[in-house]
Amino acid sequence: MQRYFITFAYDGTSYHGWQRQPNGISVQEVLEKTLSTILRRNIEVVGAGRTDAGVHARTMVAHFDWDDVQREGQKTSALDTKQLVYRMNRMLPKDVSVSRVEPVGEDMHARFSAKWRTYHYYVHTRKDPFLRHYSLETHYDLDFDLMNQAGEMMKNHKDFAAFCKAGADNKTTLCDLKECRWEKTGDAQYMLVITANRFLRNMVRAVVGTMFLIGRHKMTLEEFEKVLNEGTRSDAGESMPGNALFLWDIIY
Repeated sequence: MQRYFITFAYDGTSYHGWQRQPNGISVQEVLEKTLSTILRRNIEVVGAGRTDAGVHARTMVAHFDWDDVQREGQKTSALDTKQLVYRMNRMLPKDVSVSRVEPVGEDMHARFSAKWRTYHYYVHTRKDPFLRHYSLETHYDLDFDLMNQAGEMMKNHKDFAAFCKAGADNKTTLCDLKECRWEKTGDAQYMLVITANRFLRNMVRAVVGTMFLIGRHKMTLEEFEKVLNEGTRSDAGESMPGNALFLWDIIY
């Protein structure tokens, strides 16, 4: 049995998130259908994480297992990964693209072997018709220096229950946060870079919504500290739209 990692990207606009859904198309579904058609076998993939409806991935990783042993009197060969990438990209929708398929050790797991995940959230503060699909337009006068102070505060905490979607099935709300900062990326354009070993459901969008309160001077840093220490989801800011959120990188 050989395990393979697939590295790919997708525009999440048309999908109900990464994970298979009973009432809507998902990225996992189209990836599995494509692989199963090409390899003529039912293929199941395991993703590095779950993105919500409308959220994009600049880099996503999934794994699948391929049995190359004798089967029904016919030997199946090891996969030609370059040819598989080519065929997948020919069959996949235009909003999903595969960059590579590579064999890995059987102990490697797309989700559990990942050490760090990085998300980007994009914001623009002046109307721009070319940014509207992948960036949040806001006309608040945001104090990004204060928001970055909040980001530094977050790095001193482990429990992020206040930013976890109510009713989520997380076994723990503990995360190791490595970076959380806002960068200016252009004229009236900004980006949140946030890296952690794991993320809770809806966490990044809730963090952005809470930082907006801080940036608008609607929440003090002292109040933010209290939310981090004692808060529940209702104490933090609203969840911001998913179209501006990208899973940007995964480190193994």
